[in-house]
Amino acid sequence: MIFFVILVLLSCTEAEGLQHVFVLHGKDLHLDTEKPVKLDEHTDLFWRFNSSNNIAKCVFNNDPVVYKKYAGRAEVFGPNYSLKLKKVQHSDSGDYTAVVVSELEQRVAECKVIVQDSVTPAQLTVESVSNSSDSCNLTVTCSTVDFNISSSFRCDGKICSHAGEKDLKATKKCSSLSVYLQQDTIFCNHSNKVSWNQTMKVLKSYCETETGSESFSDGVSFCMVKTVVFSVGLIIMVSAVISVHLIEKLQKQN
Repeated sequence: MIFFVILVLLSCTEAEGLQHVFVLHGKDLHLDTEKPVKLDEHTDLFWRFNSSNNIAKCVFNNDPVVYKKYAGRAEVFGPNYSLKLKKVQHSDSGDYTAVVVSELEQRVAECKVIVQDSVTPAQLTVESVSNSSDSCNLTVTCSTVDFNISSSFRCDGKICSHAGEKDLKATKKCSSLSVYLQQDTIFCNHSNKVSWNQTMKVLKSYCETETGSESFSDGVSFCMVKTVVFSVGLIIMVSAVISVHLIEKLQKQN
């Protein structure tokens, strides 16, 4: 089996010390506190978005209070006051913190939430550069709306191999684009943290198409025509001899 990892475009760097949480657009977000939380008459807990926007408040011996902006969307549950945010939108991307407030404030959860869409299928194109009766050179391009990568391949007999650079990297919008070759099939993967899509094509089929179009000029089709003509002529000659023999036999019987 031939397997080449060829090109990769990768993105999204995380800030030091801040956990990143990726969620698919339209799905529910679940956030947990990082340590056990115990409330009393003088201790409350707040879930906040981007530091200044309060989502919910939890007080001792009472049900959690969800603030008006998040009414019907947010829910706090469980012994450690986990947060659930329903059907997240891109505007929900940002920093989330859980803060225990008493004489002092203590953060018990802190993370950066990134809402992403499902990736679109990448477009995979294969173009012939040059070919002969026993090999062909191809250029493969894998592209999306945002970026693209391309490389060269050579198919010789039953084997296809990589003929271009193997290590190209770039950064683009929290997603990755990669191309690899397995035997005679090229794969293009488009992915982000919440989804993945793959496109594939068989390289040999492009070589066969190209070399097939040249076969007549190389004399292959002409030889086949001569063979067919000779065979048909031979059949006609044999049939004629048999017919003459049958006619003579019938005449003698009469």
